Amino acid sequence: MAYRGAYAEIYDGWKADPEGFWLKAAGGIDWVKPPTRALNADNAPLYEWFTDAEVNACWNAVDRHVLAGRGDQLAIIHDSPVTHTKHGITYKELLDRVSSLAGALKAKGIEKGDRVIIYMPMVPEALEAMLACARLGAIHSVVFGGFAANELAVRIDDCKPKAIIAASCGIEPNRVVHYKPLLDGAIELSAHKPDFCVIFQREQEVAKLIEGRDVAWHTFQFGVEPADCVPVSGDHPAYILYTSGTTGAPKGVVRPTAGHLVALNWSMRAIYNVGVGDVFWAASDVGWVVGHSYITYGPLIAGCTTIVFEGKPVGTPDAGTFWRVIAEHKVKSFFTAPTALRAIKRDDPEGKLIEDYNLKGLQALYLAGERADPDTIQWAQRHLQVPVIDHWWQTETGWAIAANPLGIEELPVKIGSPSVAMPGYDVQVLDEGGHPVSAGTLGAIAIKLPLPPGTLPTLWNADERFKKSYLTHFPGYYETGDAGYMDEDGYLYIMARTDDVINVAGHRLSTGAMEEVLAGHKDVAECAVIGVSDTLKGQSPLGFLCLNKGADRDPADVVKECVTLMREKIGPVADFKRAIVVDRLPKTRSGKILRGTMVKIADGEDYKMPATIDDPAILDEIRVALQSLGLAKA
Repeated sequence: MAYRGAYAEIYDGWKADPEGFWLKAAGGIDWVKPPTRALNADNAPLYEWFTDAEVNACWNAVDRHVLAGRGDQLAIIHDSPVTHTKHGITYKELLDRVSSLAGALKAKGIEKGDRVIIYMPMVPEALEAMLACARLGAIHSVVFGGFAANELAVRIDDCKPKAIIAASCGIEPNRVVHYKPLLDGAIELSAHKPDFCVIFQREQEVAKLIEGRDVAWHTFQFGVEPADCVPVSGDHPAYILYTSGTTGAPKGVVRPTAGHLVALNWSMRAIYNVGVGDVFWAASDVGWVVGHSYITYGPLIAGCTTIVFEGKPVGTPDAGTFWRVIAEHKVKSFFTAPTALRAIKRDDPEGKLIEDYNLKGLQALYLAGERADPDTIQWAQRHLQVPVIDHWWQTETGWAIAANPLGIEELPVKIGSPSVAMPGYDVQVLDEGGHPVSAGTLGAIAIKLPLPPGTLPTLWNADERFKKSYLTHFPGYYETGDAGYMDEDGYLYIMARTDDVINVAGHRLSTGAMEEVLAGHKDVAECAVIGVSDTLKGQSPLGFLCLNKGADRDPADVVKECVTLMREKIGPVADFKRAIVVDRLPKTRSGKILRGTMVKIADGEDYKMPATIDDPAILDEIRVALQSLGLAKA
């Protein structure tokens, strides 16, 4: 590694003594019974961490800050442009609210090890529900609010919750999403039935309660005894979070309590450079892993103020809403998805709205969730004048695999790279046979076992599926499912999901590299490249282009220029001859582009409607666009 400094020293120190490194990191957590060892390899390749310790996640996120005299500090700021409301909750108020909710759940029979599904929008009560479960040692499973009844039913049957905590509705910029009918429908569809449901009634819609099963949030807490924290063993699951499985059945990622606390606490200072009293904002949703790690647990464990934002990057009311929140609440460290930034850039290509706000307190912008194209990063750097840090991780890992650790040292930024591996992650790039490849060579990205604390030890009730999905292809490694390369300095480049590496006449090509070229065109706001079946060459690349607002161009001219650009930047080997201009791309609610579904439509194959799709109508638009090129079934 070329760069020698504080980061290299820490990373090398971890490699030399992983046990010592993680036991030292564990010193930042309050333990009921401290761990005597970090790694438990007794059941390898299912590794576990801090199994002989006892701890409580809620205590570390809430109680200890009140005990330290910081009860009057804001723990949560709820900023909701969709309901035109803002309010703050101090750590002391949060402790009272969480203890009360936990007491009410306990009085209804919820205890350590019970599962509780949480189905809520971006309101502080969603965080309170998570923390109340953690207080009792109950295992929560947050399902993204507004998920279809069938998808919710699948999760009910998999984790068998004793209770479900839901809100009456969610609020979108131009509609109310009726949660309660979706919940009722899911319970009707599921074989497993919860004992009871707690409904948080929002003033925008009061839901009808089913007698004998449903209880109102405030009513069922009335007069209850607040609950104390229940100690759990280090390997006790804090939560189950479902991620989409390739076979259609969702995979329940398990997050053990102790490793989760230690890793998140370490990451808040080392990666995001924040601590007690700082304002941290992850513009995500509690239904996704970012919401678990960096809206709820991470910032609160570190004693920060966390922002719960109920709105959109554009349209609530405009593309300046993120900058307003940062300026108004004095956000120090901000984390969002590249797709959100691209939406803002598309609406405000010149960054004019940024000039309306004082962003002097902002120290850095972090991006993750979808590949961050250089054009978007440069746009943000130019207008925000702060480090723009791309970092890479997964639902499965719970925290960053690769990042630029600003709290340790700011490494030179290489645009297009999420920088370097974090301590705990021995990242390798392998060929199909599982052998490491040379620097600069595209391959499968894998992590040498064991994975660090805070990552998944297995899937919920599915050890064999876990091994088959992640550990079988490259024995001794965790297979990330991402493809990319590493340069001579140890910087990682994530180019595509392994499935998105296309084979054009025997050449393995990265769709990510092609998207990078297209995104560099001055009129292109967002793009995607897929590989469609080609009888002659196996696969042929096809580009989808969304243009900037105000780009008053003939789409055919833009396509022609993009084809020329690809020839210049990647060469004739890319065989890039076709692109189409569309209004929008199909995405999941968390902002990931549904490239696999687009491939199936283009090739005329049957596909299952993705459960996480933001707007199913977009797929019809894509089909029509593809048909104009002679692709997709009529």
